[in-house]
Amino acid sequence: MHSYEVEVKSLLGSKERAEEVRKAMRKADPGCALISRNKQLNHYFVDGSLKTLVAKISPHLLPELAAKLRNLAGRASEFSIRSRQKDDAVLLVLKVSVGDDTSANGISRIEFEEKVPVTLAELDTLVLSAGFKYQAKWSREREEYVCRGVNITLDKNAGYGWLAEFERVVNDKNQLANAEKQVRALMQELGVEELSQDRLERMFAFYNSHWREYYGTDNIFVIE
Repeated sequence: MHSYEVEVKSLLGSKERAEEVRKAMRKADPGCALISRNKQLNHYFVDGSLKTLVAKISPHLLPELAAKLRNLAGRASEFSIRSRQKDDAVLLVLKVSVGDDTSANGISRIEFEEKVPVTLAELDTLVLSAGFKYQAKWSREREEYVCRGVNITLDKNAGYGWLAEFERVVNDKNQLANAEKQVRALMQELGVEELSQDRLERMFAFYNSHWREYYGTDNIFVIE
């Protein structure tokens, strides 16, 4: 069974604005608490063969996960592939677009995110050997919360500054509309504005062209 995610982003920018959102979450849901804090490296890839990658990665996955990955790859018309190091864990992440959204930044996507028992460098080598090339490398510090059933992350991103992501994951595509409605209602209550898709795409494109200036640093830029 595939999971479907609804994810809406909000650009917070400063640490002061991030603290305002933390306070608003606790006010909206007294049970809201920090459940995880981690550091991440995310490497994005483009232009390779997903079919070839699945063949190369499958021997490193449990049989049921390899089957899930093959099934998802067979349905992918537009996809985003990335490797991720989350503290000490290394993961393969595949996101497939749903409807007209983009696989990299869209609101509704099918997601595969599973641990792979190799190093980040070894996983990157496997992805590159399937004909992919680096699009960009990203670094961030992430805080994870649950507020009224919505997963909220506050990320200190290289290049972007502080960014909030509001996410609901469902197992039925027919539940996506209600999940998105719940996410947007909570964002409105918290006084958080959505980062528009067109501005997000401009920021994404700028970072991809200049990522070496930002990866692993506290440097930020502003793109309207």
